[in-house]
Amino acid sequence: MTLLDKTVLDDAGLSEATAGDYLELLKPRVMSLVVFTAFVGMVAAPVTLNPFIAVVAILSIAIGAGASGALNMWYDADIDALMSRTKARPIPKGRIAPREALVFGLVLSALSVLTLGVLVNWLSAGLLAFTIFFYAVVYTMWLKRWTPQNIVIGGAAGSFPPVIGWAAATGTVSLESVILFLIIFLWTPPHFWALALYKSGEYARAGIPMMPNVVGPASTRRQIFTYALIVALVGVVPFVLGYTGEIYGAAATILGTGFVIYAASVLAAPLDDPTMKAEKALFGFSILYLFGIFAAYLADALAGRILAAGGV
Repeated sequence: MTLLDKTVLDDAGLSEATAGDYLELLKPRVMSLVVFTAFVGMVAAPVTLNPFIAVVAILSIAIGAGASGALNMWYDADIDALMSRTKARPIPKGRIAPREALVFGLVLSALSVLTLGVLVNWLSAGLLAFTIFFYAVVYTMWLKRWTPQNIVIGGAAGSFPPVIGWAAATGTVSLESVILFLIIFLWTPPHFWALALYKSGEYARAGIPMMPNVVGPASTRRQIFTYALIVALVGVVPFVLGYTGEIYGAAATILGTGFVIYAASVLAAPLDDPTMKAEKALFGFSILYLFGIFAAYLADALAGRILAAGGV
């Protein structure tokens, strides 16, 4: 389906969407993770940010993330209609017209970037603009339907929030923020490939070349395990380099070990297991891993600020 086709699908008129339908377009669950990791990057930065500026930055990043989600849903409406986990989204169900979703996403994109640039700084705004472009154009319109490496390369879009948060606070990009980027970037493939293993039939029907459909489940499982090992190692780098203290170091070690164990269970599971129990367990734990490791980073950063404020 071409871009022109997608923009004229709703010549019949405007839809009667509710506020809840527009909220769903923003992918609120994904947005919450974006906001959280961006906030961690902001708090971890070695500066004291004005509370008003911090709120503006977080809201802008949240709106930008939502805009990316809306543009993704607009373009992917045809394949969303073919998959059980996405077919109830507002556009496939006809609750929101494609054209409305496109305009909504574009307006929010411009609003988020301009607000962040004018009220915070243009480095963070530029990074946000690039992230929206990368997710909506590079990943959604190109990589997703073209290569089994779609998640590997496209994962960069979801990895930028802590860097944007850091840039909003400091006006710079540091090695520490890049390491936070790498944790999310390397976490993304095993997270999504675990989902792809037990949803491979749906991805095949939608014509999306996910790794299990292209190289097979055995190779995908080996790659998942390899990435899990790398994620576990990179996860402890902030502690090794002295960016964090024992709180984060302990959490990263425990969570990384758990990630490897769950990935090993996927690698050892029978290929013909119809329940896909190991894959589903890894997918669930991977969400816990990312939230837990960034929560530990936040706790460590806040503890350091409290100790510094107390002169300890």
